[in-house]
Amino acid sequence: MRISRGVLVVAGLLTLTSGAKPCIVGGTVTSVTEAPWVIALNTTQSNSSSGRYCGAALVKPDKIVTAAHCMDEATSTYYAVQGRADLGDPTVGRVSAISKVWIHPGYNTKNNRYDIAVLTLAKPFTGVPVLPLETRARADAAGAVPTVYGWGETQDTGPDETLQKAAVPDLGDKTCLANKSYVANGYAAATNVCAGYLQGGTDACQGDSGGPLVLNGRLLAVVSWGEGCAQPGNPGVYAEIAPVAKALEAQLRQDR
Repeated sequence: MRISRGVLVVAGLLTLTSGAKPCIVGGTVTSVTEAPWVIALNTTQSNSSSGRYCGAALVKPDKIVTAAHCMDEATSTYYAVQGRADLGDPTVGRVSAISKVWIHPGYNTKNNRYDIAVLTLAKPFTGVPVLPLETRARADAAGAVPTVYGWGETQDTGPDETLQKAAVPDLGDKTCLANKSYVANGYAAATNVCAGYLQGGTDACQGDSGGPLVLNGRLLAVVSWGEGCAQPGNPGVYAEIAPVAKALEAQLRQDR
């Protein structure tokens, strides 16, 4: 079973899992002070009372980057939340509606390549540190250890609806390309990052889609898909930023 980390993909059919129990499997609780640029991309269509749906990264005061596959509801239903580590506490953090959505033109649901979208905030999060884009393809290198952030499912390894992080080693493209199922489902060295643990135990999961994979203070990639969560032999697949950086930068220059 192939899982996009915000939706289930079973026999080629998308089934929403917004009602799934919402954090990263095997991660640790972190704070919005440490990661102020981590955004919860919520929707009024979520089955969770908090609105939890996907993750994103603030890359400009009025722009966030997320996964294209997260954008399967009407734009008017989405809202971005900044500064709220516990999604169950609406008394903290800042909220903005989404005024515009750009999905990478190369994205398609058959192989999930170019699984990246840029969203424009109706109300900019001014004064909040932003996360620069990683523009160097060589940053995706086996041995690097980026960190993934999100509010997705924990599988009982952490508290619900609370921001978590996990270090997930970059395994290099060869690792995922050696997995026949991953290749069949569209993994490509040119557009993806393969990261996690071959023994399993720590991984992004459902609800983490679009959340940032951060290396050296830059947005290396966003959570895209995987087979199961934290299962041995099935690391996480992330949509890489560097190959699409020019297209993203063009969107960041666009006005609201």
